[in-house]
Amino acid sequence: MDVLFERGRATAAEIHAALPDAPSYSAVRAALKVMEKKGHVRYQIDRLRYVWTPRTTRSQARLAELRRLVRTFFDGSPEQALSALLDESALSLDDETKGRIRALIEKAEERK
Repeated sequence: MDVLFERGRATAAEIHAALPDAPSYSAVRAALKVMEKKGHVRYQIDRLRYVWTPRTTRSQARLAELRRLVRTFFDGSPEQALSALLDESALSLDDETKGRIRALIEKAEERK
């Protein structure tokens, strides 16, 4: 998906070439077919080649995946996910970063 988001469109061969430590070419094609079935990508045929494009924006995909991650690993609790991210033993935040996080929370509360 990163390759498609960066380029906007690409063939399986172009995606394969752009991937660091790429799996086999056939694995890339298989992954594209799976992503197509899930509605993440689509293709057009251009001179006998499949040209793949994302069906959504990077930001929409990021939000959907974050929601899935919270649902899957944190019992749907944003509080548990945030707590894991802010675990003091794993992460030390400077005052500026804490201020930006507080501002994001306040902004979200205002939208309610």
